[in-house]
Amino acid sequence: MSAKSSPYVSKIIIVAALGYFVDIYDLVLFGMERVSSLTDILSKTISDEAELKRQVKEVGISLLNWQMFGMLVGGVFWGILGDKKGRLSVLFGSIFLYSIANIANAMVQDTTTYALLRFISGFGLAGELGAGITLVSESMDKDKRGWGATIVASVGLFGAVVAGTVGISIGNWRVSYIIGGVMGLALLVMRIGVLESTMFKSVKESNIEKGNFLSLFKTSERFIKFITIILVALPVWYVMGILITFCPELMKSLGMENPPDNARLAMTLAYVGITIGDIVSGVVSQKLQSRKKSLVLFLLLAVLFVVGYFTIAKNSVVMFYTVVILIGFATGYWAVFISTASELFGTNLRATVTTSVPNFVRGGTILITTLFQYFSKIESIGNIYSAIIVGLIVFALGFWAWYRLEETFHKDLNYTE
Repeated sequence: MSAKSSPYVSKIIIVAALGYFVDIYDLVLFGMERVSSLTDILSKTISDEAELKRQVKEVGISLLNWQMFGMLVGGVFWGILGDKKGRLSVLFGSIFLYSIANIANAMVQDTTTYALLRFISGFGLAGELGAGITLVSESMDKDKRGWGATIVASVGLFGAVVAGTVGISIGNWRVSYIIGGVMGLALLVMRIGVLESTMFKSVKESNIEKGNFLSLFKTSERFIKFITIILVALPVWYVMGILITFCPELMKSLGMENPPDNARLAMTLAYVGITIGDIVSGVVSQKLQSRKKSLVLFLLLAVLFVVGYFTIAKNSVVMFYTVVILIGFATGYWAVFISTASELFGTNLRATVTTSVPNFVRGGTILITTLFQYFSKIESIGNIYSAIIVGLIVFALGFWAWYRLEETFHKDLNYTE
């Protein structure tokens, strides 16, 4: 069967999309269940309400960073494995690992074990998207591959909406983790019948060096390509990692009368916006035949709605959740970003880059939250100005990266570095 035959390509897209669906379900689950899970665990040893809330925030940042660190390490590991052994081996291994970690996460009784499982889960989550998008990109014609990435990202991001719906309707964080793990294991059955990329097969049999992560730093041209694609997506995780995850604390500091008790609904609605944004940004990219034009349009919208978050979102509950949806929409350029990442490098480094880049972006959350935490502890700055300062830094880097980024829409991917 031809690698580009319609039924085969459709199955690749479906498997990659559902894999990313489960991936995102777990990725955002901690943000949604941060308050409820940590309150449940920490209340066993902390009776003072003020101290409990402080610990929930502090420990929550630490656990988020452990998860993101796991993704950072896993992104490099799975990316190298994808270029050396194949895209399918990564799909299987990563899905299995984070599914098992999810189920184990439902049984934690202390924050140390919680942190360890967040790291393992993050490590496993790091592989699925990059391997899936690489497989899709290498199996489709260059003028259509953007549609494949858009479908994968849009279906995948809807996993966050499902995670929020499950969390809100069930109200039990342990059950939510079990559901994610079971969905992941069920997905492994669907992987049967998916074949390896023909581009990778041709390179695998050659003597060309494959999956050398350090080679990305050997020339200034490669390094700039690698760093720019990471930085251009950093605003996405500034929004999700700070503005949405910590919206209860931020809205309270802004003076909102009835701030949300947790980020569950806000994160769910933000991902509704992101899912819509991913579809629209993908369509815009295809219609304009340009990744860069779509990226800059959504970056500008993101700046506009972030300003709205700090100025008008506090006025009412309706206004707050409206801004949350809009800010989600504006950061919904993940599909275009990941398409660009898969198109920047040759077949012998493609999985390494496509898998590591989104996880370096997610790993950037560690720096973002650390800066936020540092500035917020300075009495003269506080939560709000801390979030604003970090946002200015992140968006400045994002626009610089966009300016330096290579246009890849018409690029032929059948080559090696």
